[in-house]
Amino acid sequence: MTARTLMIQGTTSDAGKSLVTAALCRWLKRRGVAVAPFKPQNMALNSAVTADGGEIGRAQAVQAAACGLAPTSDMNPVLLKPNSDTGAQVIIQGRAVATLEAGAYHDYKRVARRAVLESYARLAGKYAAIVVEGAGSPAEINLRENDIANMGFAEAVDCPVILVADIDRGGVFAHLVGTLALLSASERARVVGFVINRFRGDLKLLQPGLDWLERETGKPVLGVLPYLSGLHLDAEDALPREFSERGGFRVVVPALPRISNHTDFDPLRLAPGIDLRFVAPGETPPGADLVCLPGSKSVRADLDWLRGQGWEAYLLRHLRYGGKLIGICGGFQMLGRTLHDPLGIEGEAGSSPGLGLLNMETTLAAQKQLRNVAGRLAWCDAPVRGYEIHAGISTGAALAQPATLLEGGPDGAMSTDGQIIGTYVHGLFDRPEACAALLAWAGYASHGAPDIAARREADLDRLADAVEAHLDTARLAVLLGLEAA
Repeated sequence: MTARTLMIQGTTSDAGKSLVTAALCRWLKRRGVAVAPFKPQNMALNSAVTADGGEIGRAQAVQAAACGLAPTSDMNPVLLKPNSDTGAQVIIQGRAVATLEAGAYHDYKRVARRAVLESYARLAGKYAAIVVEGAGSPAEINLRENDIANMGFAEAVDCPVILVADIDRGGVFAHLVGTLALLSASERARVVGFVINRFRGDLKLLQPGLDWLERETGKPVLGVLPYLSGLHLDAEDALPREFSERGGFRVVVPALPRISNHTDFDPLRLAPGIDLRFVAPGETPPGADLVCLPGSKSVRADLDWLRGQGWEAYLLRHLRYGGKLIGICGGFQMLGRTLHDPLGIEGEAGSSPGLGLLNMETTLAAQKQLRNVAGRLAWCDAPVRGYEIHAGISTGAALAQPATLLEGGPDGAMSTDGQIIGTYVHGLFDRPEACAALLAWAGYASHGAPDIAARREADLDRLADAVEAHLDTARLAVLLGLEAA
């Protein structure tokens, strides 16, 4: 089997590439097509653990769900997890292989390219169709040499490209025409049409612009996707544009410079009666009922940032007045007495004092721990299902009173006074029973915790419905070789 391949590229980051890819994947699945997602190279701090024990971008795990598949490492063979402004951990086919500065990675891309093409070939041999998501914009001309993320990949496998632009940002026609102008002749020829995303209003008012765009470029507009109010899919990296304000129970999360897997808190954003806030740099943390310290790609550096922003004094005051505190992964490590990084895994080698709220310490090891986990909360029967991604190994007396009891053993810690929980489990709130139990522990009797998995499925179906209603499915079928389907 050799898969028909279609690539989705965008005029900017967050133009809608992940969304359109997921939408097409679910649309194809509903037509009975064996389809898989693929993203050659991703730069993101929201990641997922795959069925084969690797690590990929979270958006590709959602796209796998759209296809009805368990995610595998081949679906995102190169993942870059930034740990500074100029460097990132490089993950190849699910495994961390190096931490490189941007210039060094530019040279390394020849090695990464081989992994990309190997993974693509394996998927192409198993599935009838592959929907590929690009990264950033193909018009980033400073990054075009040895490109493996956008047109470099499309030309290597000889696949057509759809260009997506977000009209909600403004300047949609300039984005599309300008992007085409910066492509080479062969790359422009590869673009088979446009999709405009997040449109609000009367389509008749947009039509003159669409007609002009088709005349100016000689390429069709394959459709205009509406702004889908309330749509929720796991974010690839960026923090949510909108915050929940559904009631008086306030949950506060510091927006760490290297925050990772902030999707952990999506169920709280969607829960009725919860006011969840990510507090940005320079903002004064508001009063809260529950504070959550999120994961971090650079725990010691982000802990220094927290202290510099006044969060240490804020947390002590919060606990003194009876507030509850949860630390997840890197946030859990911050709660201990000491953080050790003897190998320089996340930055300069050395040790840092933790917040000292739990009697434990953490040492970063060379081998990252990646696993999907299931169990229950330690103090009740509420089921937990999630995943672990961490290099830290935590030890100390605090772990004698764990936060969760997993199939592989106890995890995390609960303070002796019951005010603090720390855990390595990402997805802690995903099961409705666990979310309700955690909110009850924090002092809030929830009015029905959301089922994030069911919500994800429903929204993927909404996307497929939008494809049927608003895109030129006849042309899409031709591009994917489905004329007879």
